[in-house]
Amino acid sequence: MKRVVVTGMALASSLGCSVDTAYENLKKFENCVEYWKELDEFQNMNTRLAAPVKDFVTPEHFNRKVLRTMGRVAVLSTAVSEDALKDAGLLGDEIISNGQTGVSYGSSSGSLESIIDFYTMDVEKKVRCVNSGSYIKMMPQTTTVNISLYFKTKGRLIPTSTACTSGSMGIGYAYEAIKHGYQTVMIAGGAEELHPSHIAIFDTLYATSLKNDTPKLTPSPFDKDRDGLVLGEGAGTLILEEYEHAKNRGAKIYAEIIGFGTSTDGTHITNPCHETMGKALELAIKDANISADDIGYINAHGTATLQGDVAESIATYDIFKRAVPISSLKSYTGHTLGACGAIEAILSLKMLNSGWYAPTINLNNIDENCAPLDYITGAGRNIDTNIIMSNNFAFGGINTSLIFKKFD
Repeated sequence: MKRVVVTGMALASSLGCSVDTAYENLKKFENCVEYWKELDEFQNMNTRLAAPVKDFVTPEHFNRKVLRTMGRVAVLSTAVSEDALKDAGLLGDEIISNGQTGVSYGSSSGSLESIIDFYTMDVEKKVRCVNSGSYIKMMPQTTTVNISLYFKTKGRLIPTSTACTSGSMGIGYAYEAIKHGYQTVMIAGGAEELHPSHIAIFDTLYATSLKNDTPKLTPSPFDKDRDGLVLGEGAGTLILEEYEHAKNRGAKIYAEIIGFGTSTDGTHITNPCHETMGKALELAIKDANISADDIGYINAHGTATLQGDVAESIATYDIFKRAVPISSLKSYTGHTLGACGAIEAILSLKMLNSGWYAPTINLNNIDENCAPLDYITGAGRNIDTNIIMSNNFAFGGINTSLIFKKFD
């Protein structure tokens, strides 16, 4: 089996559009949630909260030809992937287009504006809004194919449109593609654009926070007074590389991926099942060939929903049998759906290499129904550990767990 390392990272998020900026903004202990006025025009919408990306600028060299097949989610993912390849020192390298590089990437959906174009056609019975790029923008694999097209990759293409695990699944499948010798380099991650339709989905499920007058106080993962999630947007890309190839070219290495586990509940489309959530963690630990005691920190999915937080905490405790340190970065960025697994993995690697781990903000009173874990609060925590875990869970009962090791 091949070893797999991370040699490039980049993101766009409400915390910032560079990895260093986003990481430093964690230390301000303030979320990026705001009253999103775009929601005011929708009747029967209860929440008015969102966490949009504000500092992202479409690259000037993304000309009309490039953009004609891209909605916002594809633009975000492709631009961030370009930055990640630059960070890895691989942008323009022949390995990207000679078949040795693949793409494993996802989002919950394509650009919803394009989906609405098709809906308009059905309502008006006129082909007015649909054009040659409409389907490419709306299809669920739009991020994956646009990244591949832009960089002219010819290796494996793995669309991971698995809702909230799209980013983590993208990383996990990319890791497996290199580990088993199918590819040398993988462009991996996930993205999501912010759209009122996404928010409406969770609003109709009574899963959104209604603290419209106090956006800085929500979401509150694991807190007994939490009242739901807040949606955000963004993109995150990791460049994964076979270790010997990275070493031979003198690449900087952020960390090694040593474990990946995924499972499905097979029970309910939206309600989580802690037994099978825990199975994903167990599989990742087995894949890494370590003990749960070796893991010093967990980046939680932590959405601030009642059932999700409780099930996740129980699943974690069932596997770890101890109060392992844990925190949720969604308390800063909101829930970025298909992007969260990648954005959170990137920021977790920054924390791994610095030794400081961000707290869950707005966590003041731990829900007594949550398992007895070591929930990091306050000013964060300095933790001396070489191994961390990052977990994500999605509608459809799709569970993922990634394990990273500090590179020595």
